[in-house]
Amino acid sequence: MALGKLQKVLISESLDPCCREILQAAGLRVQEKPGLSKEELLREIRDCDGLIVRSATKVTAEVLEAAERLQVVGRAGTGVDNVDVEAATRKGVLVMNTPTGNSLSAAELTCGMILCLARQIPQAAASMKEGKWDRKKYMGMELNGKTLAVLGLGRIGREVATRMQAFGMKTIGYDPIITPEVSATFGVEQLPLEQIWPRCDFITVHTPLLPSTTGLLNDSTFAKCRRGVQVVNCARGGIVDEGALLRALQSGQCGGAALDVFTQEPPKDRDLVNHPNVISCPHLGASTREAQSRCGKEIAMQIVDMATGKGLTGVVNGQALSKAFSPQTKPWIALARALGTVLYTAGKQMQGSVQVCTLGTPLKEAGSYLMPAVAAGMLAGGTQKEVTLVNATLLAQEAGLKVTATHSDVAPEPDSSTGLVQVSLQGTPHQVTGTVQGSTPVLRQINGATFKLPAPLSGPLLIYRAKASDSSALATLTGLLSKAGAQLLSYHGSSAVAGEQWSVVGLSAPLPSLGELKPRVTEIFQLHL
Repeated sequence: MALGKLQKVLISESLDPCCREILQAAGLRVQEKPGLSKEELLREIRDCDGLIVRSATKVTAEVLEAAERLQVVGRAGTGVDNVDVEAATRKGVLVMNTPTGNSLSAAELTCGMILCLARQIPQAAASMKEGKWDRKKYMGMELNGKTLAVLGLGRIGREVATRMQAFGMKTIGYDPIITPEVSATFGVEQLPLEQIWPRCDFITVHTPLLPSTTGLLNDSTFAKCRRGVQVVNCARGGIVDEGALLRALQSGQCGGAALDVFTQEPPKDRDLVNHPNVISCPHLGASTREAQSRCGKEIAMQIVDMATGKGLTGVVNGQALSKAFSPQTKPWIALARALGTVLYTAGKQMQGSVQVCTLGTPLKEAGSYLMPAVAAGMLAGGTQKEVTLVNATLLAQEAGLKVTATHSDVAPEPDSSTGLVQVSLQGTPHQVTGTVQGSTPVLRQINGATFKLPAPLSGPLLIYRAKASDSSALATLTGLLSKAGAQLLSYHGSSAVAGEQWSVVGLSAPLPSLGELKPRVTEIFQLHL
């Protein structure tokens, strides 16, 4: 996938020692430098192949640009809003996270926050330390029979829901991805947001911070809630509009809030933190020994698996790549990339629509990872330089190239048992078809002309079309190779179409010039695969 060998990894935040130990045991050089300033990070990242962060390090476009060798950013935790994922994708840098590592710790903290809101435990404890014995002031409420709204029903949201059901709470929720049928299996009734606001006694949010979730709880939504609603945010600062929350607390519309996260951390504006009905923590959701050990171990193992070619897990910006490391799929990815390069070189056209058609049942699920491979091949054949499967789709779109995929279970003989990949430049006669023999990508067809013996797609290749009855091009080529000190390694000719034949010639080295060959052929190009 055009990623080089991982050698050096920077850990820019405090992580469990097992993270460093796993990386070093795999032969990687590790630098642990927590607490780097922005300027120090820009210096340190220049020669690193990998970067491991928690939530404090801001992996901005500037940091990514400074990282000349960076291949992967590993987030030891779930949220990646401290990483500019789009900038990473554009540069071809993988972003990984450990989505399960801190789920239980974050869920348990949320449940603790709900209990603290219901019984005002932190305020009562602080009062005791001041020497007071004020039983009447801290009248609480039972959770039994109360309604909890869980906004975001992923791993953490569902863990919170099932735990709070044990307290007798009714759980309702909303998630744009999880279906109502699935959420019903863990006891959450899904409702539209407009129906949730007036029904709940407690609201807890467990969504990523996205444009669509920023300010999810705001002046308008608070106004629709029951008076005295209790709010918990252990997810990301900004999901709850902090100004609106303060106003709701001051008016009594919100009865209490428990916050582990803030828009700015640490918060400079202390009005929320100092409000008597607010419980706050310094972003402790993942701060348990178990979660830190789990996240550190998981991200280290994911990076080692990537470095050793074993596989990819936890990929944020290239889910289709999870199959790219499989020994079975690697030759097909190489084939798709080669076909993309041949198609671009033959068609000399970067804009338009490209269709990738997989033929044969073995390739039924292959379209997702073959599309970026074809795009990478076309871009590499053009002007784009650093093209990987990570950024190929994005760069192709920006270049005006749309790549789509279709599939048919039926592949013609003799490739019915292995499969075929057919790549077409829509609206043109340009089409290439290939398969994999053993582990070698081979060209089966080009622009309607079939190779009875498929041509291997590797190394320096010369491809030309000439009259089937004219062998002068091959004779001229032999002479040119002799002059250049290069060798003809293989020759494959296609069937004739309209009296013309395609030839694919494997060379030991590219020819310095095609000038002498051009008068003897209809078209000619060379490429290195």
